[in-house]
Amino acid sequence: QVQLVESGGGLVQPGGSLRLSCAASGSARTFDVMAWYRQPPGKQRDVVATITKGGMTDYADSVKGRFTISRDGARNAVYLQISSLKPEDTAVYYCYARLWELSVGYTNYWGQGTQVTVSS
Repeated sequence: QVQLVESGGGLVQPGGSLRLSCAASGSARTFDVMAWYRQPPGKQRDVVATITKGGMTDYADSVKGRFTISRDGARNAVYLQISSLKPEDTAVYYCYARLWELSVGYTNYWGQGTQVTVSS
């Protein structure tokens, strides 16, 4: 059973930084895509950043230049370094991973979420 566990959220002042971590367990395979999503209060969940198995990254326009996604393939972990935080970055941040298996195709996995609150 694949599980994703996020950590690193918290309360931070505007302009501050945080590093979110997501550790995957239950699979020896490498996820072909890992990503971070976020869901602000009362809004839908949207993608923030993605990273492929080959290391290609993509970011939402709203976070380009402030957020950096990275992964540790050996540990099946993904990280999100977030800086220059703004109040509008307040959200629950979710880790996502997609696994390809010949027998079942693609399977999507989600973490339980970690709260990031940006406030003075």
